[in-house]
Amino acid sequence: MIVVTGAAGFIASCLVTRLNAANFNDIVVVDNFNEERKLANLKGKHLREYVDREGFFEWLDANHEQVEFIFHLGARTDTTEQNRDVLNVLNLDYSKKMWQACVRYQLPLVYASSAATYGSGTLGYSDEDALLPLLRPLNPYGDSKNDFDNWAVSQPEKPFFWAGLKFFNVYGPNEYHKGRMASVILHAYRQILDTGSMTLFRSHNPEYADGEQQRDFVYVKDVVDVCYFLMHNRQHSGIYNLGTGEARTFLDLTLNTFAALDRTADIRFRDTPEDIRDTYQYFTQADMSKLRSIGYTQPFTRLEDGISDYVRNYLVPGQYL
Repeated sequence: MIVVTGAAGFIASCLVTRLNAANFNDIVVVDNFNEERKLANLKGKHLREYVDREGFFEWLDANHEQVEFIFHLGARTDTTEQNRDVLNVLNLDYSKKMWQACVRYQLPLVYASSAATYGSGTLGYSDEDALLPLLRPLNPYGDSKNDFDNWAVSQPEKPFFWAGLKFFNVYGPNEYHKGRMASVILHAYRQILDTGSMTLFRSHNPEYADGEQQRDFVYVKDVVDVCYFLMHNRQHSGIYNLGTGEARTFLDLTLNTFAALDRTADIRFRDTPEDIRDTYQYFTQADMSKLRSIGYTQPFTRLEDGISDYVRNYLVPGQYL
């Protein structure tokens, strides 16, 4: 039995598909299932049981002997959330309870961290433990993730295997419900269909031209492949970056979205909203050497190929993964 939290969400629902494809069908999905807009992500999947997140630990106390692995991907992922109490409850405290349960029952754990922990990136993007206490995220969401990473590595008692994954800019199918927090590719797709053009944030940093802001964009299919790898390779616990190792510009992303739709590019710019302008990251790029060092050898999908697959095989026909 495999437990996946946040299961109706973007990355976790894609992970369930990946597990089903490998004939893992005894899957317990954990989430707040009251959000109707997310439930389509789980339609047609092979599942054992739905468990509400509020009752999960009681369920685990009764069923832990049957559980083989836990993927804790559930979190409040809104980077504009300013209510630290909400973030502490859902991202920090809940994750601590999950960790302690995995210690108690000796269950392997993979959990979701975030590249938001790196803040402005002035200290680089190394996932070595020594950097963790020095990081200064730019928003409360990043703080909640960094606080848990620091707490986890300092614990005297740990699950016999655990891994925290610092997701960079993940894109791909099953993010239809994410609203403002969806990938720029989904926003571009919708804008292009509606208006024929795409509007990007103008640069407010003299070191970057408009549209030349860079991110490490990673396809969700690659993300779940890494999760699957870690489920079968439990020798090296720790925190790992999960990007591609190659930063690309928002212009690259947008031009490839136009190309996938066979449309002529029409790109415009507007000021970055003031509520995120001071905390906006202009460059992220994962150092992937640590994950590679433990034997992960699969190549990561090129941005051009990922966007083409996402747009043509999922967005245009309205399909889920």
